[in-house]
Amino acid sequence: MRPHALSAGLAAALISMTTTAGWAQPASAQQPSAADLSQTAAPEAEGFDAQRLERLHAFLAAEVAKGHAPGFVTLLARHGKVVDYQTYGQSNVAVGQAMRAGEIFGLASMSKPITGVALMMLFEEGKWRMSDPITKYLPELKSLKVLEGTGPDGKPIVTDMKRPPTMRELMSHTAGFGYYLDDRQPVDNLFDAADVLGSNSSQQLVDRVAGLPLVYQPGEAWYYSIAVDLQGIIVERLSGLSLGEFMRTRIFEPLGMKDTGFYLSPTQAGRLATIYIGDPQTERLTAATEIRGLPVKPPLKAPTYESGGVGLLSTAHDYARFCQMILNGGELGGVRLLSPASIALMGASAAPWDVLTSSKGDGAGKFNRGEGFGLDFKVIQDPRQAGRMEGAGTLSWNGAASTWFWIDPENDLLFVGMTQRLGGGGADEFGEVARILTYQALTHPEK
Repeated sequence: MRPHALSAGLAAALISMTTTAGWAQPASAQQPSAADLSQTAAPEAEGFDAQRLERLHAFLAAEVAKGHAPGFVTLLARHGKVVDYQTYGQSNVAVGQAMRAGEIFGLASMSKPITGVALMMLFEEGKWRMSDPITKYLPELKSLKVLEGTGPDGKPIVTDMKRPPTMRELMSHTAGFGYYLDDRQPVDNLFDAADVLGSNSSQQLVDRVAGLPLVYQPGEAWYYSIAVDLQGIIVERLSGLSLGEFMRTRIFEPLGMKDTGFYLSPTQAGRLATIYIGDPQTERLTAATEIRGLPVKPPLKAPTYESGGVGLLSTAHDYARFCQMILNGGELGGVRLLSPASIALMGASAAPWDVLTSSKGDGAGKFNRGEGFGLDFKVIQDPRQAGRMEGAGTLSWNGAASTWFWIDPENDLLFVGMTQRLGGGGADEFGEVARILTYQALTHPEK
């Protein structure tokens, strides 16, 4: 199965739609800069060998043909120009719906960097400091305990936390909170039993977290956690807006991200990709009917709780605009969200190596030498030491339904990959190979 490449004309037409949606874009955003994805370019013009880039296309097409994913949308840009924009396979296998460039995907944890940017915008307004204890903004968490072990009766043994986590620790997953991903971790099991992510309001989520222990003392280890949901709640408390309204008015509309949000219009719902579950034994895909006990259906109204950690939906192109803003040092198309210094702060590892590797449990905390974690982004500090081909300072993360992205400032390059497959480590499988096949095609990085 071959990928469907967008012609330069069609790609340009789709790109131009980001400034013709049914809302008024700020006047300053109507004069596009040279690095705002408003232009397409031949791969060769931006340093790529088009024939070698076919290896990337062949790999993703083969993953669809093998049934490992229903389909993909991928977007590669360099120097602010789209050089490769592809669709593969189908968005709904049962009805034979071909994957479209404008398909909408659940971002899951790719929501987290956007929430981080929202919080950093308030940082730049002087609303909080990195060294502030999070209890300044979430006083409900002032009496948190830390898990020490489990008693003979099966009940948790806890001790007092030595100090509250700081805001910087909250943004770097070193605050000590649990999540729900690792059933070998007792705190994660407690989070699951308390249905923290099933909370019906921001207040309910904070209250549920307040009743659960930390995995470790703040600052002692890196553990992937509920921290970004807590960041979103702090955004709400400091701004006086719901998280969705803050993001819509302060991020999505200014950046022209017309298809990104916590819910869909009826028209957008027709472009929502079906979520599939991959069976690692049979390698077959099954359309998900429920996730964590909740029925799968298009979200057509604002949820009662807007999750900053997992709740957003978007398209490949919308998310690429967000990535390009980061790549530009906080600006896109004449609209500045953050200063270059804030982007640099988000991209600097916030935890020493011993903290990054002392996670209790396997979870998501796996770092090679040369890798670090900044503020809501993974960062590649020394790519060759890490055994990677991208440039130093590359930022990345992925989502549970096998979405992925990376932002490479050294090579002025970004990549967004979208599909909807839960289970089996899809983002690792697809994204890591996609990186290799992208950089082996970048034969003239000096261009």
